[in-house]
Amino acid sequence: MIAALKKNIEAKMQKSIEALKLDLAKVRTGRAHTGLLDHVQVEYYGALVPVTQVANVTLIDARTIGVQVWEKPMAGKVEKAIRDSDLGLNPSSQGELIRVPMPALTEERRRDLTKVVKGEGENARVAIRNLRRDANNHLKEGVKKKEISEDDDRRTQDEVQKLTDKYIAEIDRLLTQKEAELMAV
Repeated sequence: MIAALKKNIEAKMQKSIEALKLDLAKVRTGRAHTGLLDHVQVEYYGALVPVTQVANVTLIDARTIGVQVWEKPMAGKVEKAIRDSDLGLNPSSQGELIRVPMPALTEERRRDLTKVVKGEGENARVAIRNLRRDANNHLKEGVKKKEISEDDDRRTQDEVQKLTDKYIAEIDRLLTQKEAELMAV
């Protein structure tokens, strides 16, 4: 029971870290990366699909994303979808290739994005702490039902705390890395 509990908690904590990584990837820095357009939806024969299903998304250089549509009539729709997205990008079309330049971030915008990143990090920390609390409650129930001994309870709580500390440190590392990336000019 204890081994399964620890394994389950660690898997959930790892998922929280992965979710944080995805959320941080959506926060735009001055550099271009193809993942920026992952959530942009394009109308394709009456259905909304991600840009990556109608075009190749590549990096042309550090500040420019290239979108090569597979069907020429889709170029206008893809360009409009990117322009209408909440990313604040202004694509320009050159035949089947759409160039998406990344505008430089102002100092004020960088500070705002840093606050957003810190908020995402705090949400991840809360998720990790909630998992710790759930594990500890589960252990207390096991002690009440006499399924586990008090020694095993204390030992496992210490191990869960070490896991929590490890994942909180990982969150702090990711946040520091993202903030440095945001503040780099």
